[in-house]
Amino acid sequence: MSSSRNQSAPPPLPMRDGVAPSYLWLPEGQWPDMLSFLVEHYPQISAAQWIDRMARREVVNGDGDVLTPASPYKRGMRIFYYRELEHETPIPFQEEILFQDEHLVVVDKPHFLPMTPGGRFVQETLLTRLKKKLGIAELTPIHRLDRETAGVVIFSRQPASRGAYQSLFQRREIAKEYEALAPRLEGHAFPFTYRSRMVDGDKFFLMREEAGEPNSETIIDVIEQRGDVNLYRLQPHTGRKHQLRVHLASLGIPIVNDVFYPVALPCKEDDMSQPLQLLARAIRFTDPLTGEVRRFASRRQLGV
Repeated sequence: MSSSRNQSAPPPLPMRDGVAPSYLWLPEGQWPDMLSFLVEHYPQISAAQWIDRMARREVVNGDGDVLTPASPYKRGMRIFYYRELEHETPIPFQEEILFQDEHLVVVDKPHFLPMTPGGRFVQETLLTRLKKKLGIAELTPIHRLDRETAGVVIFSRQPASRGAYQSLFQRREIAKEYEALAPRLEGHAFPFTYRSRMVDGDKFFLMREEAGEPNSETIIDVIEQRGDVNLYRLQPHTGRKHQLRVHLASLGIPIVNDVFYPVALPCKEDDMSQPLQLLARAIRFTDPLTGEVRRFASRRQLGV
């Protein structure tokens, strides 16, 4: 290894505009210089872009030494850089901070806002917005919501207490309550529990059900009728990806504006006119540090 830097030490580049630097361990291989490797490894980024980043002193090794296009390639070295996008679609909806103390930040997330940087979003993500607003470099989500889902989500402010809160989710000691607008369901007495076995679908972003021992469970109840649709209360006892969307679609009542289930529709790109009618309404848990029972609830409403 060319860098003696401790892996747990702060990165050699600071947080910039709410975004922490990305890093990469250089793999086995032979390249004449650093620029040749970067252009081949990241074909979506041009040589001119890398040269510009290096001129700005924003590509460094683990010791903070600035790398140039001619820097030698060294297997096992760790390099740091900032992820940048030439164009990023603005998300015209705002998050709301519901609560914060020295350990947690609880946020009411809008529809369409991604949780963390990835794909075509870096600045327009909840994590980046919060880091810029609060100036907390170590802010980390304890759990996730889909980009399409709105509602309550919890962030950890500091590594020292993060594990105590993460363990609540791992032990399923968090009570979650969701709301969804979906067609009326006949032939069931409410509330009832729906169970199924969920596995990865044929496409990487989808899930599906198959025969076998159930690994997902949701309590489904009706809050009120709204014409041809119901406002449902959903209480998941497990946390499978897309669990609520899959369960309601399997019952023949897909959530209003769901473009994934029961059939994946063509990508809507930047169309934000029809949000998925799914809301993480509330979270309740016993605080592992104080023993206090805490409940946080979204102030958003579906269908308005």
